[in-house]
Amino acid sequence: MEEVKSYIESGILELYVLGQLSAEENISVEAMAAQYPLVSAEISAIEIAMEAYALENAIEPSDELGDKILARFTSTNETVVNKTQDEPKIIPLYEGANDDRKIKTLSYALVACIALLVVSVVSLYTLNNKLNTAHEQIANLSTEKEQFVRTVSKLKFDNSGMENRIAMTKSNEWSTVKLAGVKDSPNAEMLVYWNKTNKNILINYNAIDLPKTDKSHEYQLWALVDGKPVSLGVFGGDETATAAIKQMDAIEKAQAFAVTIEPMGGSVNPTMDKMVVMGAI
Repeated sequence: MEEVKSYIESGILELYVLGQLSAEENISVEAMAAQYPLVSAEISAIEIAMEAYALENAIEPSDELGDKILARFTSTNETVVNKTQDEPKIIPLYEGANDDRKIKTLSYALVACIALLVVSVVSLYTLNNKLNTAHEQIANLSTEKEQFVRTVSKLKFDNSGMENRIAMTKSNEWSTVKLAGVKDSPNAEMLVYWNKTNKNILINYNAIDLPKTDKSHEYQLWALVDGKPVSLGVFGGDETATAAIKQMDAIEKAQAFAVTIEPMGGSVNPTMDKMVVMGAI
């Protein structure tokens, strides 16, 4: 049930109802709905809620608009009648009293058709406005939901990092090394966690404040071992991370740690003029 609950809270069902998913994603959602009645019920609830919201916020057309449309069709009808009166009258070989009745009947029918057409045009115009307004409101709701989901994900990410920092501080198994900014980045700082037993190295994005990199560069962590730099791996900013904690390469011994900005994939040797933080053990 936790999997179904997480699936519902992910926001994919709202995008399904709005028609924002691909064909493959639609098939996936429909398969989940067929397998889990709770998912199917949630889809129905979303559809009902969106329809109610659209109807509640619908905008009625003004009376002035209906009068303008009716006046336009009435003017057109009068023009047609005037043209008909100006044309030469054709007298059939056989005339009867029924002919006048037929003409009157056809005239009434024509007026009725025009009136019906006017009503239909006004109704279609009103419906089109309501649909456009509903689509805009639903799109706004979808955008707000996506922003809310991103905010919640960021809060969960930060909370996970904070909990790990607290756990590391309380544990005697881990040694915390503080890296401070150098000359070109005095405000930068970072914490590196080094396991005294298995020599694992962890970094916590919640404990990192480094200068931003562009899309072609990332950070590289180095250990200073007997005066020589040893690479412990690369990492990006927290906006590219999928978890708050990242494990780097283990190291048996080190006298200091440092971070440089390198091209994507890292470098064999550190670019010294791109160093941002450094800290001795």
